[in-house]
Formats: sequence, C-alpha cells, structure tokens
Amino acid sequence: MNNDQQAMISCENLCKQYDDGATTIDVLQNVNLKVMPAQLIAIIGNSGSGKSTLLHLLGGLDKPTKGTVHINGVNIAAESEASRCEIRNRQLGFVYQFHHLLPEFTALENVCMPLLIGKQTLKQAEEKAKDLLATVGLANRIQHKIGELSGGERQRVAIARALIADPLCVLADEPTGNLDPRNAEKVFELFIHLQEKFKTSVIMVTHDQSIANKSQITYQIEEGRLVMSSSS
Repeated sequence: MNNDQQAMISCENLCKQYDDGATTIDVLQNVNLKVMPAQLIAIIGNSGSGKSTLLHLLGGLDKPTKGTVHINGVNIAAESEASRCEIRNRQLGFVYQFHHLLPEFTALENVCMPLLIGKQTLKQAEEKAKDLLATVGLANRIQHKIGELSGGERQRVAIARALIADPLCVLADEPTGNLDPRNAEKVFELFIHLQEKFKTSVIMVTHDQSIANKSQITYQIEEGRLVMSSSS
C-alpha cells in the first residue's frame, strides 16, 4: 500500500460517553483507526460493546465526546449539520441489518433515490440503478416492490443503493445479521466482489467471526477500546 495515500476515514483518540443519571458510561475510549482506499475492514465485539456507536461516529451520524473523525481529510465535527449531510450523501454509503428500504417503491426506485436527492435526472438515476441491480444479480427484479423480494434480495437492493453515489466508503452495520447462514455468505461474497470492482472501502460491523475472518483486517472492541483481532 502506498503510504502517501490519504485515509478515506480516520479517527484519533475517539471517545463517546453517555450520561445515565448519576453515572457516566464510557462506551468508546481513545479509539484510533485509519481506513485506506479499497480496504475491507471488519469490526467485531459483544452485543452492547459499542460497535454500532463507532460506526455512527465514523459516518457523522453522531458526534464524539472527545477526539476527531475525518472523512476524506475533512474534520466532520467542525462542519455544520448541512455540510455533514452533504458529506454523508456524497462520500458515504450505509447498509444496515434491517434494510430500511421504502416498501411502497420498487427495487429500481429505491436504488435511484440517493441520486434523485442529489438532483440528478430520473433518466441518469435509472440507468445507473439498473446497472447496479444487474451487478448484484437482480436484473429481473427491478420492478418488484420490496415486499415481493426475499430477505437476501432486499439486502442486495440496499447494497446497490449504498453504492449508487460512488461513495469513498460503505459503512455496513450487521448487514448479514438478519439472514440465514447461506444468504449471509452470499451477501458477504457480494461485498467482496463489489469492493474489488468499485475499489470502495468497506467498514463492516458483524458478530459473525467466520465472516470477519475473511476480511482484510479485523478489529475487536474490548471494554470500549479498539484492538487488532488475533484471528485477523
């Protein structure tokens, strides 16, 4: 790897605390992480360890108590809410355990949505969405509404939606957690294929050690601290 490359996402001495009445809970303590171009990183940890909190901080969805988060060199905590929204929309993609697709719309319409929000024409959005849906194996399902798709198909639609704006990095929060083992494996293999095809960085939070083991780098959250996993 070229050491001169700029990290897609980085954080330094990242801390997150929550006040619970009379006590303060340290969820994350002095987390440091650099995600370089086209890296696939897995983050594992017990339930409640702070995995999703870290992902929300890295994606600018929440603010740290201390420390900094940079997305493509920009300190997002120092930006206005409008600027943070624009950075998220233009440079990041998000995939969740529960797909958060709009059930009243078709697969094609769901995937188009980020580009339409970004003021691209319907024709431009549909052309790109059709290509991406074909890439994820859903060329024959583009006009189906979300309720007509299987769990694995819905998650593939969500992945296509996350990629349509050509993000620098995709943040995936337990993307296989709601799937059976066979579909979970298929979805993870799709992440690998797309990460290689589009050269997009991926940060994936997962509880599945077998999936984490196939990532390029695996970290574990232990008592609020991010450490390199011994299995990576």
